[in-house]
Amino acid sequence: MQVFWDRFRGKGHRKIGWYESLRNTATSSVLNVFILFIPLAWASHWEMVQWGHNTTFALCFLAIIPLESIFDWGGEQMAIYLGKELGELLIITLNNAVEAVLAIILLANCELRLLQSTIVGVVILHLLLIPGTAFLVGGYNIRHQSLHPHHSELNNSLLMIGVLATLLPTAFFAALDRGASAVVAAGSETGSPLVNDATRAQILRMSRGIAIMLLAVYVASRIYLHNPPGENNALTVPHDAPVEIHLEEKHLLEEEPRVNSWACMILLIVTVALMAVTAEFLVESIDEVREKSGIQTEWFGLILLPIVSFSADGTVAILFFFQSTYNRIVNKEIHVPSMLARSGAIDLSIQFTLWWMPILVLLGWWTAKPMHLLFDYFQVALLLGSCFLVNYVTADSKTNWVEGLIMVVFYIMIALVTWFYPGQPEVAFMLNCKGAVAEAVASSQEGNVDIAVKGVAALLGRTV
Repeated sequence: MQVFWDRFRGKGHRKIGWYESLRNTATSSVLNVFILFIPLAWASHWEMVQWGHNTTFALCFLAIIPLESIFDWGGEQMAIYLGKELGELLIITLNNAVEAVLAIILLANCELRLLQSTIVGVVILHLLLIPGTAFLVGGYNIRHQSLHPHHSELNNSLLMIGVLATLLPTAFFAALDRGASAVVAAGSETGSPLVNDATRAQILRMSRGIAIMLLAVYVASRIYLHNPPGENNALTVPHDAPVEIHLEEKHLLEEEPRVNSWACMILLIVTVALMAVTAEFLVESIDEVREKSGIQTEWFGLILLPIVSFSADGTVAILFFFQSTYNRIVNKEIHVPSMLARSGAIDLSIQFTLWWMPILVLLGWWTAKPMHLLFDYFQVALLLGSCFLVNYVTADSKTNWVEGLIMVVFYIMIALVTWFYPGQPEVAFMLNCKGAVAEAVASSQEGNVDIAVKGVAALLGRTV
């Protein structure tokens, strides 16, 4: 324990003052220029009538880019003080911070359908687009890349149990198999045992039980990874770990930090606060943007909102591509930025499915919101398909730019198909946050009747 505290206090490193820490933070990334969008985004929210919802959404989107960049840089700096094991866990948590904050705000605003879509979108983003971009951009001029050694088999098992946890309630609901006729009948007095409050109550109970078990699995996996069997192994690199792991730990011990540990902690806390406020303003502008643009809720949640978390890394990838192309022309050495090293992005998906998703279910229970694990059939299919592709690509622990291209193209295929997908109405009814399931069904039927009446009136008008 004394060794840990000595390292946290920066023993053995040059002392860094507060002014130097602030200066290094400001110059840590070219993306920090986007910080100027934060006050503009807040002003747009407070003057939304004049600025408009679309402007507020766009400014909030841009304002989140530097905040996520600070999360990445701050996590890497804290890893120097915490060591590889604990630092890696912190980096994963900070990389999920944007998505987690957005998800909690969506839950607080009772946007449960959008929340479920965002959860699935975040997972497939971390499985396909982020590592695919890293493989594509980082490996375009070499034959293959070797993945960072880690507990790949355990990670695949953890990821699969998280995905299969969403399959169980969905399979339970599908096994009742009442089809579209059940949705129509649910609003009548005779009703259907499928789409009603009784069925939702059962799904909520099983979802909460599954959530608790997923949390237990995640905590147990962290204990196993960060305190493996043996003496004096807690938060240290095991003796039998691959050579690359020991080299990385040695690099962290020798690397000089650019910010002191206390300043870095304060920086991360302030960044979380700024992120929460900015994300809240972004979520408040969503409904108006979605209605005016005509974008499907599924595409908004599966693609657009998760892209917010990838915006900083995507910008870094684009800048690195042009820089590396120029360096290759002038025969300069190519340095891959650490923010682009996303071959372990599966860890982000694992944490989101085994930690944040269960937390959201339990938070919904605490706040009396019907957040459950009954997902849209289409969304579950996307999760399973993404897992299968990632397992094939990473099976030999080597990748190349073509495999990165395959992952990116599959993500684009998902985005294309999702653009036309309206969502599964049964699941939307079961996520009704403002009353009983039957009320949501009845409201939908009234809306359909209004649409039909308007359509007939328009047709008669054209005939006359």
